[in-house]
Amino acid sequence: METINTTKNIMIVGVGGQGTLLTSRVLGGVMLQAGYDVKVSEVHGMAQRGGSVVTFVRFGEKVAEPVVEEGQADVLIAFEKLEAMRYAHYLKKDGVLILNDQRIDPIPVIIGAAKYPDDIIETLEKANNVIKIDAAKEARKLGNDKTFNIIVLGLAARYMDFSKEEWLKVIEETVPKKTIEINKKAFEIGYEMYSN
Repeated sequence: METINTTKNIMIVGVGGQGTLLTSRVLGGVMLQAGYDVKVSEVHGMAQRGGSVVTFVRFGEKVAEPVVEEGQADVLIAFEKLEAMRYAHYLKKDGVLILNDQRIDPIPVIIGAAKYPDDIIETLEKANNVIKIDAAKEARKLGNDKTFNIIVLGLAARYMDFSKEEWLKVIEETVPKKTIEINKKAFEIGYEMYSN
């Protein structure tokens, strides 16, 4: 693989408990293994499950800052629709938004203080290159709901310059031992869903 002189920016957004941190560890691991300088930074809206979680992963020959600026993300991976809408302005004009078609109501919606928007995907598609996936459905078919984040990552991997083998090796080294095989299967499912 040729080295990238410019810094590439990946952003992962979701809610607490969706596996954004594990996903960023796999992403960072693949980039480190390929010899890049990698910076990962995590921003938690609320520490408990259900709060907004944002992870920035930047890689290149030399990366100075860990945080992605607005309008600079090459790939935005969103595990939840409202979070995708909240952070879509971080995406570059020619960037790609990998969107898991899942709704998780935030606290204001649960208590009736706000309404969950109806047409999030349609709105996002007007201004962005959106690749959507129903990873929760695929994870249920696989028999493990917790693997949905790795399914989403499998699809997102097609928009980054690393081989499938590189990804699988890092998954093997990163996830808990007893979940290696199911996570590798999950990655393959997302990876095979790519259509050019």
